[in-house]
Amino acid sequence: MIELKKFRRQYNYAFIDEDTKKEIRRKLLKAICIPGYQVPYSSPEMPVSRGWGTGALHISLAIIGKGDTYKVIDQGDDASVNACNIRSFVEKTAECKTTFDTGKASVIQTRHRVPEEELTEDQIIVFQVPDPEPLRQVEPYTKITRQMHAEGDYAKMWVALYESYVQTGDISKGPVLVNDRYIMSPSPIQAWDIPNLNNSRCLNLFGAGREKRIYAVPPYTKVEPLEFEDVKFNINDFNGAACKRSGEKVAFLEEIFNEDGKTSYHMVNDTNYLDKIMDNNRPKQWNNKYLVKKRKELNN
Repeated sequence: MIELKKFRRQYNYAFIDEDTKKEIRRKLLKAICIPGYQVPYSSPEMPVSRGWGTGALHISLAIIGKGDTYKVIDQGDDASVNACNIRSFVEKTAECKTTFDTGKASVIQTRHRVPEEELTEDQIIVFQVPDPEPLRQVEPYTKITRQMHAEGDYAKMWVALYESYVQTGDISKGPVLVNDRYIMSPSPIQAWDIPNLNNSRCLNLFGAGREKRIYAVPPYTKVEPLEFEDVKFNINDFNGAACKRSGEKVAFLEEIFNEDGKTSYHMVNDTNYLDKIMDNNRPKQWNNKYLVKKRKELNN
């Protein structure tokens, strides 16, 4: 009896149909050629609600292959519900390996964090982006924001940054300038992670499924946070706090409250990085100028 293999699997490889994957890959190539520029794309329907990482999932499924190793983190955690569900979905539909180890992954999908371990030329990091338009807070109409980007007219953004400083005394949550040309939203990653985009060795891809936008920062591309001559950008400061488990001070720390709701302690946010430290297998960390400065301060 002849076995009908054609209908054994009820979905396409990596779930998305091949024509849509080709479209996404073409848009990715354009985004890589114009760093920081937002490229519209079709944003097909997925078995995941919009707002839960569909844009990054589109990119991951369009570029992944059976030979890749996939890792997904949600705010630094490999074991959150969102990370586990996305990992299981990609593993089943793309038939690829998955890992918790940052160093072994070829494709890393992330929400709100850049791994503490420095990434290499052989790795791609895909960011989940809720709002790709940094000018939205100063201009509600997309037609005008696109014109502002085309003309490099970012005067309103500088005014908004000044207002943020006057109101909060902080400018670390602002956008970044890519390749001295486009202002870009780095997704809502922590200020601690933003300097790691500058001249990084890996390819950085950003997907906003709800807004149907893709953009990219290629390897070794200049990325600078917006700052004034007299008011500089700064990464997160934890006031000398250390990780409760590892004693680590030069890493992004998460404050966790005890059951009494009053006292708290700190833990390294990146779970894989913490596991490696605890196993005496400390990986190479990013070496941006802000971390170098912080290490010197701690050594003194």
